[in-house]
Amino acid sequence: MPRMEEAPLLAVVGATATGKSDFALALARRLDGEVVNADALQLYRGMDIGTAKVTPEERAGIPHHLLDVLDVTQEASVSAYQEAARTAIAAIRTRGRTPILVGGSGLYVRAALDRIVFPPTDPAVRARLEQRARTVGTGALHRELAGADPAAAAKIGPGDERRIVRALEVIELTGEPFTAFLPRPDHLDRRTVQIGLRMQRPVLHERIGRRVETMVEKGLLEEIRTLREQGLDQGLTARRAIGYEQGLAVLDGTMTCPEAIEATAAGTRRLVRKQDTWFRRDPRVHWLDADDADATTLSDRAMALLAQAQM
Repeated sequence: MPRMEEAPLLAVVGATATGKSDFALALARRLDGEVVNADALQLYRGMDIGTAKVTPEERAGIPHHLLDVLDVTQEASVSAYQEAARTAIAAIRTRGRTPILVGGSGLYVRAALDRIVFPPTDPAVRARLEQRARTVGTGALHRELAGADPAAAAKIGPGDERRIVRALEVIELTGEPFTAFLPRPDHLDRRTVQIGLRMQRPVLHERIGRRVETMVEKGLLEEIRTLREQGLDQGLTARRAIGYEQGLAVLDGTMTCPEAIEATAAGTRRLVRKQDTWFRRDPRVHWLDADDADATTLSDRAMALLAQAQM
């Protein structure tokens, strides 16, 4: 077991269905570690089958943090997650163990690892800006943003009302340009090592197809029916999750089960492309090919990589 002062902060990242959870468990066994969730949807209680959440049996006694901390009616907050994740990581360290952050939600990973300050929000300011967008048009607000923060306007499309409003809200509340708060690659902890799992796209697509079918066989529709009784339809984040949105459509009779399976697989493939883009542009990620390797083999490779990274 590494001594507390030498223990790294490991982050296991990559696209959906690449085997991150099993890999993180293998690393936790090797490093006397504890796992911290960085998948935004696994924060929700009851969203188990559709998010491929590791079961208590699969965890095999390895502590997992930030699973099942929100009701499906609640809105996930990156800033709240940042505080909770950093608190969990610090507590793991005080126990002399290795924290292992694992997940595919890119901004949540960055929030936990990097020097990012999230700007404040004000519902009244946001509501006023949204009303102005309806009155004068999103294009007018985009031109206003271009005058206040040209760099932000260049990154945000003129039709993206949500991001335009958020940028103007931040500028009004802080007096700073919105771009001043955008994430930058700067680890808060110098002992951080990010390990990414990647697969050839055809292999990953095949895994996604099998995974969706398995979720349905395990009772995904029954899970969604139960969550609907708990208010899933009122959850802005939870009800739009891939698989859950399609399952609700099946329950409502607007989509057949085969159509929902195909739509879920297609939505997951689109998500994979976004995750790939996000993580691959971070030069700090050390990549491991997971096409034909099990979790134990990958953990062997990771230990060698970790030793090299810490030299």
